[in-house]
Amino acid sequence: MSKSRRFILVLAVLAIAFAFLFPSLKWYLWTPKEDQALALVTREQIREYSRRMALKNLAELKKLAAVADAKPVSSKDFAFVIKASAQGYKDTRKSLPSAWTAQALLVGFEDEKSAYDAVENLYRKQVLSLKTLHGNALQLGLDLSGGMSVVIQADLKSLGEKKGHTLSISERAEAMKSAIDVLNNRIDTFGLSEPVIRQQGEDQIYVEIPGTADPERINSIIMGKGALAFHMVDDDATAKLESYLVQNPLGVDDKTLKCADPNIVPAGYAIRKFYKKDSYGLDEFTGRYMILNATAGLDGTHVQSAQTSSDSITGQPETNFVLDKEGGVIFGKLTEANVGKTMAVVLDDRVKAGARIQEAIPNGQVRMTGFAQEEAQNLALLLRTASLPVELIVQNQQAIGASLGDDAIAQGKNAIIFGLLGVFLFMFLYYKGAGFNATLAQVLNLYIMIGILTAFKLTLTLSSIAGFVLTVGMAVDANVVIFERIKEELRAGKSRKASLDAGFHRAFWAVMDSNITTIIAALFLAQLGKGSIQGFAISLAIGNITSLFTALFVSRLLFDFETDVLKLQHVSISWRVK
Repeated sequence: MSKSRRFILVLAVLAIAFAFLFPSLKWYLWTPKEDQALALVTREQIREYSRRMALKNLAELKKLAAVADAKPVSSKDFAFVIKASAQGYKDTRKSLPSAWTAQALLVGFEDEKSAYDAVENLYRKQVLSLKTLHGNALQLGLDLSGGMSVVIQADLKSLGEKKGHTLSISERAEAMKSAIDVLNNRIDTFGLSEPVIRQQGEDQIYVEIPGTADPERINSIIMGKGALAFHMVDDDATAKLESYLVQNPLGVDDKTLKCADPNIVPAGYAIRKFYKKDSYGLDEFTGRYMILNATAGLDGTHVQSAQTSSDSITGQPETNFVLDKEGGVIFGKLTEANVGKTMAVVLDDRVKAGARIQEAIPNGQVRMTGFAQEEAQNLALLLRTASLPVELIVQNQQAIGASLGDDAIAQGKNAIIFGLLGVFLFMFLYYKGAGFNATLAQVLNLYIMIGILTAFKLTLTLSSIAGFVLTVGMAVDANVVIFERIKEELRAGKSRKASLDAGFHRAFWAVMDSNITTIIAALFLAQLGKGSIQGFAISLAIGNITSLFTALFVSRLLFDFETDVLKLQHVSISWRVK
């Protein structure tokens, strides 16, 4: 590979690693502790906080405006109000005031409602962006930062009633296995890693999730009871109910969902609420009701996969999902008998989506259209992850403190630093200037390793730190092999450039062989091991791969820099070789 391509490749790798590392740096180094705590509350709490702060800001602003206070308001306390008002001035093409007084701020809004919406929106975006930042940052394992433990109860009795008979031992075992598989899939979906999910007793599941105790993670994984089903809608009865509610707004009891006029809801049907995701990602009642067949036409456990795509002609988003063989047969008969009618997707008695059946669908491959892009993605996620073979109920949930915590992080950091210093000292004393190149390559090696951990959303545990420390010592082996080969070429009387070219070329396969064998062993260890063993193996494998790159590309680039830019004629690589 030419020098220019090698230089571009190294720069590209370092830039990509920084792009993945930046959220971690921003979260752990530049985000205040109070903002970190705010980002780890639930979305319901974020919504409450945003609305409370917007109301507080506007109340204080109105109070200042009422007394005609001409002093500029605090840019810190009213930062979001100033930003929202400035946008209002810009939208209406008004000149910005010379000073942000209370009266000047209010002029930027059309009315009090628009002011409240604009300020709340800014608070919401700030906190949700912090939550996203935390999700993209490097997560620490249970042994470093603690996490959450959850005991989940599987309602096997309810499943037996649903099937119409007492579950056999094999059926109970299969239901528990399927539930654990679904939870594993959900955890992968939401970007978590290194969790502990195991059956506890006959009907309980124990889950440990590393990282800061964020209850939003549990909400994302459990996602309600998991009763996903497809129900047929009685369109005529639904229209009749809508007309009735125009004249009788309180005609449906909000808790029992019973209609005051019993003649509207046919026998065997039930009223359900229609929900959409709000700006906080929470289910919000739209104000619409649907009258559904109380008996599900198809159970959601038959859904095998789901994803979004775009129509090849119109470009409109659509949701596609695939049913298993049994589900395909049931769905084919259901759609054939209900062409032209509406089918509702229902999760835990909440209508999440509805679609008109255009034609019979006999092959189990279903395409649903008429959604916006975000709605299509939400529906696909719902179909992929929502259905559970058995209802799960959170029985116990608690935060787990770090077993070693800050002390372990500090000790691991010291081990890496002292290890690097020890390697640097030895390499400098034994290989002189070339030893400095090797050490700088190892610093970049650690940098790239952490970037890879962050990119793949792997969790940093104490065993991972042990893998890093071991890598610090092992990664320099490739440089030792290459340097010894260069020394042999120098002893043969070759020039600096010729010795470097021959040294790197002839040591290439020796370096590859030694590292590939370690990588293979680490990969097998990662596959066969669990928990801390797996974390150690993964970090070791990543370290060997990155050390190959730094030894063959970064170290070589440093030598080329000395040759081409610094114009060095000799290689500083040994006290005995001139």
